[in-house]
Amino acid sequence: MAGTQQSRPFIPLNIAVLTVSDTRTLDDDKSGSALAKRLEEAGHILAARSIVRDDVGDIRELVTSWLERDDIDVVISTGGTGLTGRDVTVEAMRELFEKEIDGFSTAFHMVSWQKIGTSTVQSRATAGVAKGTYIFCLPGSPGACKDGWDSILRDQLDYRHMPCNFVEIMPRLDEHLQRKKG
Repeated sequence: MAGTQQSRPFIPLNIAVLTVSDTRTLDDDKSGSALAKRLEEAGHILAARSIVRDDVGDIRELVTSWLERDDIDVVISTGGTGLTGRDVTVEAMRELFEKEIDGFSTAFHMVSWQKIGTSTVQSRATAGVAKGTYIFCLPGSPGACKDGWDSILRDQLDYRHMPCNFVEIMPRLDEHLQRKKG
């Protein structure tokens, strides 16, 4: 049965929050603020926070720089996952993924279905792993960010969550990069 096993220690993660938007600033970024607040309330560390415009090159450049940092375990983006011509977050991130986490999209749509019904089909929420770092791409609405965190990420980014969680496999995410050629 799923739940928190209190006998396991909490392991705080270093999480970067990226808002993808042509119009938002840090002062009016409700989605990024909701994610930052929730992850800190859960005991994690806000390692970085930025806003970048809806541009594939700009998104990749910033996220690639975060992937090179040892002090970032997780990147959570908000915005740019819809269907319009300016929604390019998924295209930018998928090029970086070494593995896609297909179940994240499925779980997000299951949660979203309960709140907005068939409108969930307009979201391309996705996730993957790149250079030993988790990347989660959430829609730009504050509600979707809250749902994604509260219903999926809060538990999966908590080492105490059982029967399994993303934290316990983190040390093995980049083992393919560490293999010796021979």
